[in-house]
Amino acid sequence: MKKLLTMIVLSLGLLSQSAMALTLEEARAQGRVGETLSGYLAPIKQDKETLALVKSINDARSESYQQLADSNNIPVDEVAKMAGQKLVSRAQPGEYVKGINGKWLQK
Repeated sequence: MKKLLTMIVLSLGLLSQSAMALTLEEARAQGRVGETLSGYLAPIKQDKETLALVKSINDARSESYQQLADSNNIPVDEVAKMAGQKLVSRAQPGEYVKGINGKWLQK
């Protein structure tokens, strides 16, 4: 079940990003955003455009995580953390991730 849940989380994460994939990819490439172990995107730069993108992506992720949590009868924070680990691990070279120490690291 955990493997299936992980696959679903990854699929939903990709779907929630697909509407803004190009913009999200640009933001990642420009070092404006990074992934966190919490399962949510975080802004590195604090400009309006970046903050709006982060809010939009995180709202979609939150909705997806809640749906998964409800359908699998597990806490939403557990779903988010599993997704966060996957998102951080699959970040591309040059992209930023927030480590367990709370500091930004460039992969």
